[in-house]
Amino acid sequence: METRSQWGTRAGFILAAIGSAVGLGNIWRFPAVAYENGGGAFFIPYLFALLTAGIPILIMEFTMGHKYRGSGPLTYKKMNKKTEFIGWWAVFVAFIISTYYSVIIAWAISYAFFSVNLSWGSDTEGFLFKDYLNNTVDPGQAGSMVPGVLLPLIVVWGIVLFTLYRGVKKGIEIANRIFIPLLAFIFLIIVVRAITLPGALEGLQAFFQPDFSSILSGEVWVAAYGQIFFSLSIAFAIMITYSSYLPEKSDITNNAFITGFGNSSFELLAGIGVFSVLGFMATQSGVAVDEVVSDGVGLAFVVFPAIINEFPGLNGLFGFLFFASLVLAGVTSLLSLTETYVAGLSDKFKISRGRSVLFGGGLAAIISLLYATQGGLYFLDTVDYFINQFGVALLGLVEVILVAWILRLVKNLRDHADAISDIKLGWWFPLSINVITPVVLGYMLYDLFRLNIMKLFDTPTGNYSGYPDAFILYSGWFVAAGALVFGILMSIPKWRSVSETSYSSAKKEAK
Repeated sequence: METRSQWGTRAGFILAAIGSAVGLGNIWRFPAVAYENGGGAFFIPYLFALLTAGIPILIMEFTMGHKYRGSGPLTYKKMNKKTEFIGWWAVFVAFIISTYYSVIIAWAISYAFFSVNLSWGSDTEGFLFKDYLNNTVDPGQAGSMVPGVLLPLIVVWGIVLFTLYRGVKKGIEIANRIFIPLLAFIFLIIVVRAITLPGALEGLQAFFQPDFSSILSGEVWVAAYGQIFFSLSIAFAIMITYSSYLPEKSDITNNAFITGFGNSSFELLAGIGVFSVLGFMATQSGVAVDEVVSDGVGLAFVVFPAIINEFPGLNGLFGFLFFASLVLAGVTSLLSLTETYVAGLSDKFKISRGRSVLFGGGLAAIISLLYATQGGLYFLDTVDYFINQFGVALLGLVEVILVAWILRLVKNLRDHADAISDIKLGWWFPLSINVITPVVLGYMLYDLFRLNIMKLFDTPTGNYSGYPDAFILYSGWFVAAGALVFGILMSIPKWRSVSETSYSSAKKEAK
């Protein structure tokens, strides 16, 4: 029996874990969430959420992967043979996200080149939706393929599949050793330039100005936990898979703290850069900062190009660096998403990495073509909302309840982590996993389901983004539920081979 692949160095694992956590949401979601939930005061619930949910779940998943030595499905099978489907559920959530995440990276590649000569013109919104995406069909219609999206999409999948084919040590680790330092360097350049712009101080004041009354609101605390949960790549089976490649002697707890704080540091840096630039735009437009605040696709591909148009000197270079940072952040996250199902297929069916990359990654690449059509934006918007809100959040709640309440493995996992880590886990770890995280996630899901179920019985325009009922049903609810259904189906076939359960047994087999 073959021994499991391993990271070449501890730094390689940490960079890969941070690369997975640091993604597009850090740049275009966190600044707006913080601003809308108390500004500087938001960092109090945010830090509390990091210490009571983010890092504890990272420790839990790092320990699960390290202890049981497998991909998500194999790890859950070793924990209890009846829970394998949860691992596959996580894999399919990652699979679905990877299909549209790759398309957004393709947009960023295109915009990096557009920024050289400001091809988007003065009407940046019209350029994105009409000229570039050719979004001229109704929701639910695919229309024809958009060449400007298709070509960079092929490049994205070429890079990702080649990297994964190279393996853990020679592929994923080397890529993250290059991309993450480069991303940090580029973004530092962006931030340094941004804070020197006219109006930057007004933007930063708006970002950091604390509204302490807001932290008395339960919604703000839920927003903090939601941001931590969605930004750390937890509940996707990513961290379980990555930690399964760790050596026998690995400081799990320390690695989790470094990953958690590394991700949060980048989010703070992104907030400084984004709001400095928004302050500049507000000053140029003669309006208040709150009138130019945006997030998501609108911030990256509409607001930022408009800002770059007004940039004093070397605006093309600034634009190129900004969109290059989106590409780097996106590719490292896409690598981790794709590795979850590559590893799952390889473990379950005992096939080579090359075949699992070709089958799993190739299928994801083919499905991603849907989002490169004229109507792809509608599908992307709906699938992203529902798979994140009702796939990831629900999966995270199920994972924590399973480990803490049903299998009661918290003490076992804590003992494993303590045995190989410098930092010993005290009372806060079981309290976080057993009580705080399930309660907060449970409340989040209750609120989300309540609001969205009610919309099903509303008018056709009462749904998410005003889309028709039928479109929301099959591209939203069915996709989120489909991840669970396919997870159950994938747990039915028998395993061709069960990988080693520990490093000691692996070594004995190798000898």
